[in-house]
Amino acid sequence: MGSRPAEAEILIVGAGPTGLALACALRNLGLKPLHFDKHEEGLNTSRAAVIHPRTMEVLENLGVAPTLLREGLRMEQFRLREGRKVLLQIDFSELPTAYPFALMIPQQDTERILMERLKELGGEVARGVEVIDLKMKSEGVEVLVRRGREEYWIHTRWLVGCDGGRSLVRQKAGITFEGEAYEQTFVLADVKMEWPIGRDEASLFLSSDGMMVVAPLPGNHFRIVATITQAPQDLSVPFFQSLVETRGPSGSKRIMEMFWASPFHLQHRVASSNFLGRVLLCGDAAHVHSPAGGQGMNMGIQDAVSLAEPLGKAVEAGEVSGLGQWSKTRHRIAKKVVTMTHRMTLVAALSKPWQRIVRNMVLGVISGMPGLSQKFARKLSELDHR
Repeated sequence: MGSRPAEAEILIVGAGPTGLALACALRNLGLKPLHFDKHEEGLNTSRAAVIHPRTMEVLENLGVAPTLLREGLRMEQFRLREGRKVLLQIDFSELPTAYPFALMIPQQDTERILMERLKELGGEVARGVEVIDLKMKSEGVEVLVRRGREEYWIHTRWLVGCDGGRSLVRQKAGITFEGEAYEQTFVLADVKMEWPIGRDEASLFLSSDGMMVVAPLPGNHFRIVATITQAPQDLSVPFFQSLVETRGPSGSKRIMEMFWASPFHLQHRVASSNFLGRVLLCGDAAHVHSPAGGQGMNMGIQDAVSLAEPLGKAVEAGEVSGLGQWSKTRHRIAKKVVTMTHRMTLVAALSKPWQRIVRNMVLGVISGMPGLSQKFARKLSELDHR
């Protein structure tokens, strides 16, 4: 951003996968949004690591699917286990889509690929620019931004908050975030390790100590996500080694190297509205939930790509009915997904022996009914969101 802009048709706040997908989709329509992110450079962490089939379908229109497929790892099986025992198998390989698999790829790589595509389309992100206040007007939004020591106002006809779960856009617009926090602490690590289960499967382990997800990543790496009562100060290799030993399957399990690790606290919340006046919300700014099922980034990208066309019509023709329909649809989907992931988390967290026995019996019944397990596959793949 060489000069200081005074106004914009569309201003996107946040340059994670959601904001970048929206910027690409708008550029495909010939629109040129202004795009800010408070970080000086893209984050190098990898919280989201899976792209589901429905998200691959919508990303196809942005021209990034071939690169993602080349760099990612295709995973066809998702299994719920207790130790080595398989309680429920969910198979993506028979899904009615051109992408019958989950694509495992670290979030920073997804962001890099989207950023490269945005540049090809003539777009850019003004980094180190932070939104600190806004005033909603009938004809647009006045946005106060800070860059270094300088503060100034920008008028935009449409403001889109893609700025995460702590969204300042949502807060300043006065939109409530309804829900609550999880009591558990989550820990995450990307590691290189010996692992006794094939690399075409992500596994959710159910244990009386808490749940643990282990999923393959490109480069012979693995993602570990687990719930614990309290995270230790030192998230070391021995700590994660103890998790895979106590909660994982039998067989050789040895972590050789850890690339990064982080504790995090999560909530399950949905914004009371994702469309208020001239403000729109996408991704974590509109909904946050448990990582069970890997839905978060996928929902954000789908929010964004589906918003581009109705937002384009609002800009070019003043037609806002499409935005109202988009808002209702995406809000309904968000509530369903948040409910689903919350239930998955509660079921995984059952610790009393009788509860676990009943849960495992129910999962066994579902596993023996192909129609039900395939229904779960459609839900996790997000193909029901078409």
